[in-house]
Amino acid sequence: MLKKYVKSKKEKKSTDPFIVKEGKVKDGQVDSVYRYGWAEEVYMNDMSEKEVIGRSFNFSKLPFIGLALLFFVLILYGKVAWLQILKGDYYYTMAEGNRIRIERIEAKRGVIYDRNFKPLVRNEANFLLYLVPADLPEDEKELDGIILKISEILGNITVDEIKSELNKVDRRSLEAYLPLFIIDNIEYERAMKIYLESSSWPGVILTSKTRREYLYVEGSEKTENEETSLTLSHILGYTSKINSQELQEFGDEYLPIDYIGKMGIEYFWENELKGMGGKKQIEVDALGKEKKIIGQEGVEDGNNLILSLDVEQQIKLEEIFKKNLERDNSTRGVAIVMDPRNGEILAMVSLPSYNDNDFASGISQDKYAELMNDPDNPLFNRAISGEYPSGSTIKPVMAAAALEEGVISENTSFLSVGGIRIGEWFFPDWRAGGHGRTNVRKAIADSVNTFFYYIGGGNDDFQGLGVDRIVEYGKLFGLSSQTGVDLAGEASGFLPTREWKEEVKGEKWYIGDTYHLAIGQGDLLVTPLQVAAYTSVFANGGKLYRPHFVKEILSSNDELISEINEDPIRKDFISSYNIHVVREGMRQTVTSGSARRLSSLPVEVAGKTGTAQWSTKENTHAWFTGFAPYENPEVVITVLIEKGGEGSDTAVPVAQEFLEWYFGEYKK
Repeated sequence: MLKKYVKSKKEKKSTDPFIVKEGKVKDGQVDSVYRYGWAEEVYMNDMSEKEVIGRSFNFSKLPFIGLALLFFVLILYGKVAWLQILKGDYYYTMAEGNRIRIERIEAKRGVIYDRNFKPLVRNEANFLLYLVPADLPEDEKELDGIILKISEILGNITVDEIKSELNKVDRRSLEAYLPLFIIDNIEYERAMKIYLESSSWPGVILTSKTRREYLYVEGSEKTENEETSLTLSHILGYTSKINSQELQEFGDEYLPIDYIGKMGIEYFWENELKGMGGKKQIEVDALGKEKKIIGQEGVEDGNNLILSLDVEQQIKLEEIFKKNLERDNSTRGVAIVMDPRNGEILAMVSLPSYNDNDFASGISQDKYAELMNDPDNPLFNRAISGEYPSGSTIKPVMAAAALEEGVISENTSFLSVGGIRIGEWFFPDWRAGGHGRTNVRKAIADSVNTFFYYIGGGNDDFQGLGVDRIVEYGKLFGLSSQTGVDLAGEASGFLPTREWKEEVKGEKWYIGDTYHLAIGQGDLLVTPLQVAAYTSVFANGGKLYRPHFVKEILSSNDELISEINEDPIRKDFISSYNIHVVREGMRQTVTSGSARRLSSLPVEVAGKTGTAQWSTKENTHAWFTGFAPYENPEVVITVLIEKGGEGSDTAVPVAQEFLEWYFGEYKK
């Protein structure tokens, strides 16, 4: 039986867990009434609950639970191992990249001088904008606002163009820490606006790099403020921003915002000119801006180059050449002046040309399309890459080969009656009725085809050189291979052979093919530089030199580092007397032959004209190659005018005017 107890009004709360609280209304107020429960009742209830819990757990499942827990623990440890061991360097770099960066310090590019120490280029400040994708805002609206502002300030790049570049980079990769080129050659006023705004733009960097300015271009000012139309673009080339293919090729040597030599000397001598960039370790803030320099490695500026080129000669040669081309209604051609004593190129003109500053400052699409669509192809360096039939300029080589092989002597002569007939085919001289009795000197001077038909292919019981020996000697004189000039894009020319004709054309080699080869026609191709190089062999007495532009390599402080080796590639492959005989024939070309107008010059000149047929519909190419003075040659000059007609009419006058100036005004 339960007992009830009434709690006093002073008691607020019972702490006995076995008391059940009840309420009772008395005089309008609630009194608290407590009921004590039996201890046994409470105990029994508690035991009942424990029995239920015990029966609901199946201890036989413990091994499976343990395996499951082990499985999840292994996954956890595997993930940790993957993050710390396999991807540890990656995430460490990313973490450090948020605070510490390595930046490259740009080296100053080397200067290029002419032989008289006149600078041909200079380095100019150039404002460049790039992004660091990893530092850009994650919020798309904030990022879009920054891109829009950049586009508005610059004015010459659209939002879509900037986004297109940005979309090429995975912003979660290490690549996102590399600079992403946006635009260069920014005007000063716009650059200052970007600079002020970018202080609060994360990942937007304005920097100053150097770009090339080429001093001798059309309309530029040269020494003494004289205007000149000189262009050295085919020689110097130009620098421009590196592209993705070049980045892959050169690896860690460059960054995506660097400039690199693209053509000419700038390309060929890139390793010497570019120098070695330094490095600095910097701490950056939350916006990716530099806060302080932690460490720094020194920079090594690029080396300077002294060329064999003489700007004064180059200016005069181009002036004369352009004037003669206009007179003859021609637009394309080459003129080369070279020192036969060592292979140094003193002047080289290839027309038409282009302004290399257009490329260095970022050429527009319209301007580039104009150059590419020009039928005269001004980007093409005809001096080293143009391949042409040599015409009669090859005849001194053929004469030297025949003399060296004993096919003829200096006194051997043939009767020229206007040509040679072989069966139904007739191979003519250029003069109707022929040249009469002809020896090797006269054959060179008057360019007698019949004589070279004989010594090349033979006739009746006379045994000529034949195609195999012609090819052999052609190669000794540097044909069918690059000369090795320090410019990229040089062509090799071509010497046809029996095997080539059978394989490519599916035809036998005929006597007529040898005749054509012996007078510089048919499938024979040469470059103007090759012609200048083998002309030097006759000028210097039998040495073949490598044509070259760079004479010396200097430090950035103009201290001599090294001189270029000027040893001949080959010498004494033709006897000195046979060289002498050919030289006499080339001298007679001027005194009594096809280049008689050169006899009025103040020094003795020797040479060879050429008229090369290349089309049945177009005018012939005009050639002249020669040297002066005759006894102690200082210069070789080679001239080619595409579609110029007779070499004696159009190419010789160019050589005449230049040599008259050189041995007159220039030497004085």
